[in-house]
Amino acid sequence: MQVDYALQRDRQNMGRRYVEVFSCKKEEYYQAVAAEVKEGGKDNEYRSPPPSRPKRSVNKDDMEYSEILKLRGLPYSVRKTDIGRFFGEEFNVKPDKVHIAYRSDGKATGEAYVEFASIEEAKKAMCKDNMKIGSRYIELFPSHPDEARRAESRSRH
Repeated sequence: MQVDYALQRDRQNMGRRYVEVFSCKKEEYYQAVAAEVKEGGKDNEYRSPPPSRPKRSVNKDDMEYSEILKLRGLPYSVRKTDIGRFFGEEFNVKPDKVHIAYRSDGKATGEAYVEFASIEEAKKAMCKDNMKIGSRYIELFPSHPDEARRAESRSRH
């Protein structure tokens, strides 16, 4: 039950930091704890990164697409017009097709959803994956209308 509760916190903010939560094997957990104890010294401060493990490898080509893409890693100050410029004239993203996600306190989450004219257009727009807005790399993911609606309704609370 605790694992399920923790996994619900995946891709949320802890204070001002964005965190991802992963399941792992007990062996990986014990290795991370051992590394912390070994490197922590007398003050028990965590100084070294946990043992490396492969990141979730997601082949975005194999994912199911709709006309909506999710953007992650956006600057908190991003505006709809910035996102439109990010995609450029080739995609001609109008501000009313950009939905920036906000927390219940009104602060941006660093995510947004963009509606394209078609599924094919959304797939083409994936060429912008890992390009920058300012100094931030922007990750793009296929999304669906229900995910965008849920994010929008969370923003209104």
